[in-house]
Amino acid sequence: MFKKDNFIFGLVLGLIAPAIGFLIYKLIKFRMYSLEEMFQFLKANPNLITSFISVSLLANAVLFTVFVNGRRDKTAKGIFVLTVVYAAIALAFKFW
Repeated sequence: MFKKDNFIFGLVLGLIAPAIGFLIYKLIKFRMYSLEEMFQFLKANPNLITSFISVSLLANAVLFTVFVNGRRDKTAKGIFVLTVVYAAIALAFKFW
């Protein structure tokens, strides 16, 4: 599965990995809250949204490093593109 070198595959991984990172962060930091309660907490504290996005993007950074080191550059480019999109969203949340 991870031997594939394809831009679209990288986009899919770049889309899924932050969601998994988000869930892991939720399980570690907010395990006592349900998903609904956590979203209400984030709505009340919008500054935490950027920290959630940043931690979620760490999953993309790990994948990007794995694929670059494995010389699967097309996949790494797809992951990088989605990372930039997520980072732009994080900046938008922070400043607007």
